[in-house]
Amino acid sequence: MRYLKKLYDWVIHWGQTPYAVPALFLLAFCESSFFPIPPDVLLITMAISLPKKSFKYALICTVGSVLGGMFGYVIGLKLMDSIGIPVLNLYGAMEKYNYIQSMYMQYDAWAVGIAGFTPIPYKVFTIAAGAFKIDFFVFVIASIVGRAGRFFLVAAFIYSFGPSIKVFIDKYFNLLTFAFFGLLVLGFVIVKYVF
Repeated sequence: MRYLKKLYDWVIHWGQTPYAVPALFLLAFCESSFFPIPPDVLLITMAISLPKKSFKYALICTVGSVLGGMFGYVIGLKLMDSIGIPVLNLYGAMEKYNYIQSMYMQYDAWAVGIAGFTPIPYKVFTIAAGAFKIDFFVFVIASIVGRAGRFFLVAAFIYSFGPSIKVFIDKYFNLLTFAFFGLLVLGFVIVKYVF
């Protein structure tokens, strides 16, 4: 846990440097295939410091993330044994590998879109999409929708509420986390029974 906190602080520090924009792109790219810290952390930091650029930052984050997702797809498709399995093991996802496969077989693009929008580790789904040979075009479209939806929602909140949203998030973080996971479960129930 201490390691993740240091990594989190290291990511945040990039928002205060002249390299913040390239760092955001690179973080979004890496997180989509192997890196543990989500780009939202840096996106929020940068957007709070310059709320008028929130949507620009969300676009950079989306492009980096989708390209990183494509890289994750290639890892699953071509490098599963050498890179994919170690990454999935690192995140404890190998035991859920069959479940992820069944999600893909049942929901196809919905699985990618949901993983792209929610706190489900997107990298697990990008690698698995390549391993299960999910249609690449469908994968890319679902990734764009899921990732853009997530990052532009963050940007919209910060653009609308400015730095006060950070105070709100800090104050109600635990409650917001429970609410978010409740909505996530509800989303899976809706996908299962409606679609």
